Amino acid sequence: MLGVRLTPGAAKEQVGGLWTDEKGLGWLCARVRAVPEKGRANDALIALLAKRLDCAKSAISLESGDSNRLKRLRIRDGAQDRFVATIEAWVDLS
Repeated sequence: MLGVRLTPGAAKEQVGGLWTDEKGLGWLCARVRAVPEKGRANDALIALLAKRLDCAKSAISLESGDSNRLKRLRIRDGAQDRFVATIEAWVDLS
């Protein structure tokens, strides 16, 4: 499970940095150009992550946070260990 804090309607698409909530949980930060209407921002987030992680979009699904800024995503292609280094590098970009 991957926790992401999404900012829709951004000037450019990017992934990087860490946001900590009031409970002390860390969330990967992501920005997409798409607006938060009819799931467009969620679809753009999945497309962005799939491109950056070099996996199929079908390997990433939204588990929770459909209409919330905080999203929980599941990465299913069996290569989650491969993603850990990439995600850690994104977090260090803050």
